[in-house]
Amino acid sequence: MNTPATLRLARSSLRAHRRRFLGTFAAVLLGVAFLTGTLVMGDTLRASFDSMFTSATRGTDAVVRSATTVTASGDAQGTRGPVDAALAERLAAVPGVAAAAPRIEGAGQLLAADGTPVGGKGPPTLAGNWIEDPALNPYRLAEGHEPSAPGEAVVNRGAAKAAGLVVGDTTVLRTPDPVKITVVGLATFGGADGMGQVTWTGLTRADAEKYLTARPGEATSIAVRAGPGVSQDELVAALTPALPDGVEAITGQQAAEENTQMVSGRFLDLFTTFLLVFSGVAVLVSVFTIHNTFAVLVAQRTRENALLRAIGAARRQVVTGTLAEALAVGLLASLAGLLAGIGVAAGLQALFPAIGFPFPEGDLVVTGTSLLLPLGVGLAVCAGSALLPAVRAGRTAPLAALRETDTDASGTSRRRALTGGALLAAAVGTVLAGVLGTTPSLWLASIGAALAVAAFVVLGPVAATLAVRVLGRPLRGVNRGLARRNALRSPGRTAATATALMIGVAVVTLFTVFGASLKATMDRTVDRSFAGDVAIGTPSFGAGGSGLSPRLAPAVAALPEVDTAVGLGRGVAEVDGRGRALTVTDPAALARTLDLGDVRGSLAGLGTDGIAVAADEAADSGLAPGRTAVLTFTDGSRHTFTVRAVYQRADLAGDYLVTRAAWAPHRTQDADRLVAVSFKDGVGAEEGKAAVTKVADRYGHPEVQTREEYAEASAGGIDMMLTLIYALLALAVLIALLGIANTLTLSVHERTRELGLLRAVGQTRAQLRAMVRWESVLVAAFGTVGGLALGGFLGWVLVRASGGSGDSALAFAVPAVRLAAVALVGLVAGAVAAWRPARRAGRLEILRAIATE
Repeated sequence: MNTPATLRLARSSLRAHRRRFLGTFAAVLLGVAFLTGTLVMGDTLRASFDSMFTSATRGTDAVVRSATTVTASGDAQGTRGPVDAALAERLAAVPGVAAAAPRIEGAGQLLAADGTPVGGKGPPTLAGNWIEDPALNPYRLAEGHEPSAPGEAVVNRGAAKAAGLVVGDTTVLRTPDPVKITVVGLATFGGADGMGQVTWTGLTRADAEKYLTARPGEATSIAVRAGPGVSQDELVAALTPALPDGVEAITGQQAAEENTQMVSGRFLDLFTTFLLVFSGVAVLVSVFTIHNTFAVLVAQRTRENALLRAIGAARRQVVTGTLAEALAVGLLASLAGLLAGIGVAAGLQALFPAIGFPFPEGDLVVTGTSLLLPLGVGLAVCAGSALLPAVRAGRTAPLAALRETDTDASGTSRRRALTGGALLAAAVGTVLAGVLGTTPSLWLASIGAALAVAAFVVLGPVAATLAVRVLGRPLRGVNRGLARRNALRSPGRTAATATALMIGVAVVTLFTVFGASLKATMDRTVDRSFAGDVAIGTPSFGAGGSGLSPRLAPAVAALPEVDTAVGLGRGVAEVDGRGRALTVTDPAALARTLDLGDVRGSLAGLGTDGIAVAADEAADSGLAPGRTAVLTFTDGSRHTFTVRAVYQRADLAGDYLVTRAAWAPHRTQDADRLVAVSFKDGVGAEEGKAAVTKVADRYGHPEVQTREEYAEASAGGIDMMLTLIYALLALAVLIALLGIANTLTLSVHERTRELGLLRAVGQTRAQLRAMVRWESVLVAAFGTVGGLALGGFLGWVLVRASGGSGDSALAFAVPAVRLAAVALVGLVAGAVAAWRPARRAGRLEILRAIATE
């Protein structure tokens, strides 16, 4: 029997049994579609933002800025110091320069027509000066006129739409001090309504200097336009000799590339990586679904493969024929997945604006990588998943043709039990070494977690028998008993079918446990460290918002109901050469509203040359009371500070405390991130909150929250993220359910004669359908329980490995209600997956089923 004949036989088998491959086809299609859609969407966003920045900055040939950058933890872009705005006039006289204009940029949050803040849930909210030279201004006036008088402003059109504002409306801009503005124009950025969800408000230069800078005459940077015939590189070379120390010039192209990298490198890369992780989970679930399908098919075709061997087919040819079927299914499903993925990207392009994220205009960008990678993944998944069943098919003995068709009776074995036990022991040992050491190791814990997943997969058939017996024990009645026996008939098949669902449920459980632990940690942090009665806060995640006015805390402190009100601002500096975030506050007052734990030294005498350091940071940096540290600020100045106090708890206070007097000479746009308020004795919570809210409303209507509300708001982003994660993981669970449905369909085909006999002895159609459904529920219950156990374990590992030790350790929490909901969804999904197989089983004709071989 030659190879072409083998391939023809594989093609004939596919035609004859195409319905058996529907589950495999759907699993590959969904996985490839998700992967393709993610890649196409990422490429399109990158190309769109690149085009947008290039278009917006086309007239800027050079950017002059401070050469000093301080990068603190969590701030990948870094913070630059200001430059002298008067430098623009001197640069305009440099040969080769056509025009130069100062750019003043800062945080400014627009309030909507109803008084609610616009944006701030991630992307930044910006304000700046309107540049009169159209070539140097990245924004283009689309409606109205440019600001020319105090209080006039131009708003990007996307922000205006979100705020419900039109030309002529008045509103408030938080800078963070509330500024009343009149919208006199709407602008576009690079031809779009805005740069994603970033909001921008353009002011007059005088207003921008007044509200967005610490001192008049400062600018964020200077935009320069070259004269005719002068290239960007030549312009930079001409500007450099005219620049003072600590100031640099870069080309406009470099500035555009940095802006694009800021978006694509931070947001888009994170966004696409996030989606690719879930694509990987979906593909992993597909692997188990496809493998199980081919394992069942090979077991059912034992007699057919034996006949092929008996008439001269070699083992290699049987293996080739099985793999050819897998590759054919994979190729067709992958091609369909490519088309579906492009459709997914096109749908998201239309959907994003509807949910408030303006997808940049332009055609979809479909690269070769976006097509070839998902196609290769689809083929590799199909071939790899079918390899072991194909090898098993090739080992079929010719004498098996004389026996009745086998069923897949694989199950437990001593080798499997020993291997799985060894993997489980190695996983536990590695995890404990990673999470219980002096310094938790995330890498070591990750290796242990991967070993745990492998152990669960290997031990699945070993545990299937016991698990199905225990889970099926409450089932009473003949039909339910038969369902339990059917699930026990092939532990290997039951485990393989349930494993796909187990992986999906495990990932859901992992994120649910980790999210609950983050919320519990925040609750503990607020409960332990926040000693005040109410908090006035800003968004707890993202770069948006403008912060709180530094004048708010003193205004609240003046209330007769208030004992102490202290603001916590943010600054940055290099501490002995390492970028660090500073908390700018009144340290003595802070100790009355936050619990800082044990304090060595005095917080009351920091003055203008003293700092306080958190205990963990002090230990890492070798600092102690009385020692000194050199702080380098964004303005380039260096000063020696003395450590005058070391405090225990940095939960809300941060690692470094400095006074406002020490920070004032180096500040840029001053803002507080939190105002902690404690009431005088005898003042009720409602009475005090009402009084504070009345004052806060004069400073832009920031939200006044109780301790409980502040803790809940601080963890608000977690629930939003979990909702997105659940939506993405729904695809993996759907693929797992397709696997259960496909396996049951194949099982019904395999047991046709048996089912016919059951009908012949009196079983009704309804009873037969119920039997199949209960079998599916048992398989789903096994996968769900295993997924809950595995996901809970992995969640514990992640919490212990990533939270540090002592006061910095994350609090482990198990959300019982949410996990119960996950379990219920798994069981219901199992019943839904059985709908088609049960319906097919119930429609079998008795006599024809009994006569089936």
